[in-house]
Order: sequence, then C-alpha cells, then structure tokens
Amino acid sequence: MGRRLAGVCVLLLMSLPACGQGGRQQGGELGAVGDVREGFTVGLLLPGEGPDRRLFTRALASLCPRCHVRYANAAGDRARQGRQIGEMLADGVRVLVLGAVDPEAAAPWVARAKLTGAKVVAYDRLANGPVDAYVATDPARVGREQALALLRATKAAGPVLLLNGPAGDPYAAMVKRGLHAVLDGRVTIGWERDVTRPEEAAREVRAAVTALGGAAKVAGVCCPSEAVADAVAAELAKAGMAGVPLIGQGGRPAGPGRAGAVTQTATVRTDVAAVASAAAKLVVEVAGGRTVYGTAVVSNGTTVSIPAVLVPPAVVTKAAPHAAPGAAGGPGARPH
Repeated sequence: MGRRLAGVCVLLLMSLPACGQGGRQQGGELGAVGDVREGFTVGLLLPGEGPDRRLFTRALASLCPRCHVRYANAAGDRARQGRQIGEMLADGVRVLVLGAVDPEAAAPWVARAKLTGAKVVAYDRLANGPVDAYVATDPARVGREQALALLRATKAAGPVLLLNGPAGDPYAAMVKRGLHAVLDGRVTIGWERDVTRPEEAAREVRAAVTALGGAAKVAGVCCPSEAVADAVAAELAKAGMAGVPLIGQGGRPAGPGRAGAVTQTATVRTDVAAVASAAAKLVVEVAGGRTVYGTAVVSNGTTVSIPAVLVPPAVVTKAAPHAAPGAAGGPGARPH
C-alpha cells in the first residue's frame, strides 16, 4: 500500500469509537447529499489500477444497493485526475472518494468540490484541502510490524539498515516513528537514510556496506516501498548478501507468488478489503449528512480535526500471510 501524503501533516490526536457508532446527531441530516433508500452516485477517483475498485463497489453495494460507483483511474497523472474530478462535479456527482495522485496538489480540487456542496473522503493518501473524512492503513502500526518482522528474522543484534520514505512525507515519518519505537535499544541501527527513489536506495546500500565494513556486517534491512525493496534486493544480491533479511512495505498485487517472494523475508501490506469497506461506510455517513466518527483524528495542514479510520496492516512472510493483531487480513490484502 508507498506513496504518500506529501505536504500534509498527520497527527494522531485521540482514539474514538468506531465509525458510525453513535454518529447521528439531531439535525445531522441537514447536510445530506445522498439518500441510501433512493441511492446516489459515488465518484471513485484512484491514482492507479488495483483491487480497490472491485472491493469498494462490493462493500458499498452491501450498504447501499441503489448506489452507483463512477470510476476514474488517473494512471499516475496529476493533471488527468484534476480533469476527472472536474468532470464528475460538472455531472452532478456529490460524493467523491479520492485517492490523490499528489495529495498536496489536490487541495484546489477538494476546495472546488466543497464549493459545489460535494463531500470528499480521502482514500489511502490524505489529500490537502477541506476533506470530510480519511481512510488508510495505520502508519504507526506499519512501522511496528516491520520492526517486529525484522527482529524475528535477524540472527544478530545488528547492525541493521533502515531505509525510510521521503523526508517530507508525514506518513513515512509516522512509519519511521513506529520502527524506532520497537527497534531502539534492541538492535544496533548501523545506517539509516530517507529515500525517495529506488536508485537512491541502491546507492545507500552500497554506501552502508562500505561504511560498516563489508556485507557480513549487515544483519537486516527495512524498506519503505515495493520499488525500493526490489532495488535493494538486487543490490544485496550483487554484494553477495542474498540471505540477509529484507523487510518490505506496501505494494499491490503483481503476479502469483509475489507476496513472500524469495528476495523478501516479510512485507507489511495494506488490507485493501478492510480499507475499502471502511471507505464505503464513511461514504454512507457523509452522504447522509451525519457526524462521522473514526478511530483517530488527523490534520492535513489545511484542515484540522478530520475524522479518520486507520486500518491495521497485514503481514506476509514466505511461510504464509497473516494479519497483524487486530487486523482483518484476507484475500483482499494488498501484497508486496
């Protein structure tokens, strides 16, 4: 599930009851833009292809049989996604589920949606602007699960190599915090860098091996994304370190057997089915004009106190996939 939330500030401020429980207040229906009994159209705007469309459509149908999903895939193109949002608003769509290509750049489009009276649920990536709710994998849990997988896999107390997401990415910062909450004091962190591109990661691996005194000195590696893990695995193989534990993160289905591939010891992935289900519940709540309660409250730098549902990640190992404690793993999970 990397990728993530550039230019926003995610703050886990407090735990709240589950979404939709006790969420109706007197007068809450005044902001309604859709009725479950009659059905309404939901615009699902995603940055790329994946299982999300199918899983979200199925989850929404179970809650709102008369609802219709209008789908748009931006194929990683920020400008294209902007046009797609504009077209949906012009056609009268008043509930948007937005997986932003560029969360920071999405702010004007979110603001435009709000001016038309539409509701916006940020999906997977916390878009800037006045979004009504947010759903994603819990980044702190991702970091903790990566750290625990690394501890289980390593045979020595270090040194380990930590490659984190971009320095300006708040989601990556929270994953990093989760990593350190588990690893600090338990292993020696011999090399740590924030990286943006796979080629940067490969260079850091080479530099770390040299600085630490050779391949035998690296006890394990954590990576922030599928692309970075692939680059690191190739670099480890070149250095004669194919057996070094490599812990990945995120990613989408690629092909049979990709999860738990031989180059990775374990990976922490998004449970897409759980995220899609939570998004469908949020859509029904915001469309009905009801007060939304999530599992946390976040801020995106332009809007504070955004209700959020942060879903626990699932962990995949070479042996078998399993959910993190409290997670709902399953066939809809987004493997690395």
